[in-house]
Amino acid sequence: MGDIAEAIYGLLAPNWRMVRLKTLVEDGVAELQTGPFGTMLHASAYQPTGTPVIAVQHIGENSLRQGEYPLVDDDNTARLSRYKVRENDILFGRKGAVDRRALIRPHESGWLQGSDCIRLRFNKTIDARYISYILGTNAYKQWIVRHAHGATMPSLNQEILGLIPLPLPPLPEQKRIAHILGTLDDKIELNRRMNATLEAMARALFKSWFVDFDPVRRNTANKGKRCSFAESPSAEHDALFPAAFQDSPIGPIPKGWKVERFDAHITAERGLSYNGAGLRDDRSGLPMHNLNSIYEGGGYKHEGLKYYAGEYRDKHLVHPGDMIVTNTEQGFDHLLIGHAAIVPACYGKEGIFSHHIYRVRHKPTSPLTAHYLVQLFNSQRWHYWISGFSNGTTINMLPMDALEMPLLVVPPADLVKKFTSLAEAAHAQVETNLLESRTLATVRDTLLPKLLSGEIQRAEVKRDKQ
Repeated sequence: MGDIAEAIYGLLAPNWRMVRLKTLVEDGVAELQTGPFGTMLHASAYQPTGTPVIAVQHIGENSLRQGEYPLVDDDNTARLSRYKVRENDILFGRKGAVDRRALIRPHESGWLQGSDCIRLRFNKTIDARYISYILGTNAYKQWIVRHAHGATMPSLNQEILGLIPLPLPPLPEQKRIAHILGTLDDKIELNRRMNATLEAMARALFKSWFVDFDPVRRNTANKGKRCSFAESPSAEHDALFPAAFQDSPIGPIPKGWKVERFDAHITAERGLSYNGAGLRDDRSGLPMHNLNSIYEGGGYKHEGLKYYAGEYRDKHLVHPGDMIVTNTEQGFDHLLIGHAAIVPACYGKEGIFSHHIYRVRHKPTSPLTAHYLVQLFNSQRWHYWISGFSNGTTINMLPMDALEMPLLVVPPADLVKKFTSLAEAAHAQVETNLLESRTLATVRDTLLPKLLSGEIQRAEVKRDKQ
């Protein structure tokens, strides 16, 4: 079955067989379905609450990514009911990073498959978890990318997926392999959910303190009343806030706070305009944070990192803890442009950032911090304001003016310091969880070929006999 058979067939345990995915579809064991071409939703169909719609950007490595999903109401959900996903469905994207796939988890069952996704569904004679692990190996990823056609980017379809050759052991062995690998994946998934919770807590705290001014409203309502920490868990932090509002050029703000131009607090630098010849697939050179290093909506996207060994200047360097902001977007939906992320520590003491990125640092005289600023940029109100400065014909660009002219509310330094300490602690735990997940993923990927070859099973039998 071609080059992939040469790569893995010799490793297979005796009496296993290789089959093409399309034969499973023909036998009724699997189903391949592309998203709803003729029923793509207009933006006006999306609602504040409802059923999530999965798009290609939500597909990660064997799971759906955290983040915000478009939501549709009950009427649209019913109309598109045939595109509801079930537990253990496998989703691929039709364009772009076609080597990624997501195994649908129980809590995602009933969500809708978007128009840019392809769904693979097996019946109970096949363990979908086992197939998903196989499709996540480097040999299969490379096979899919090599066979995905497209003029400007890889493009996947049902026919290409149908040609994938799969090693198919008996069902009990599929389940055994999936269980072993799934134990590691369960911990990775737990870490992912923990990180999602930590990041959501930081966002919620920022919004409450610095956007909605909830503590000020509580203090205003409780003016003249005594409120102990035992009676109100928020009282300790609320004491850092005033008990009244004042007028400002941008509306009511907490009393005593300031409104100043953004360039009084930050400096911004555009990244390196690089030559593609300097990119390295072997991870030599410096890590280069680029447009694909930030998620739509904000947050650091690890799988988008590149490595660069060409020329650069010191001004193109970033360090762990720096904030980076996207300044470019294909199209005008403002999904990516103007969003921000913190450079993680796991890639070393320094790296490079590309020209599609601004590095934004707070001035020494400013009370603002990187963790405060990243939440500011990714907040809905500020992003709406900043992205409004963008312009372009086919490529949307964010000019430096967007980082200089806007007015912003400046809280007291002690309050920003308090928030930063909480946000930094959450960020540190997120990075710890990510490193643990990477180690677990390496162990999982090392185990898979040993499980396929029967090496581990033979070792277990030999140990039992001793």
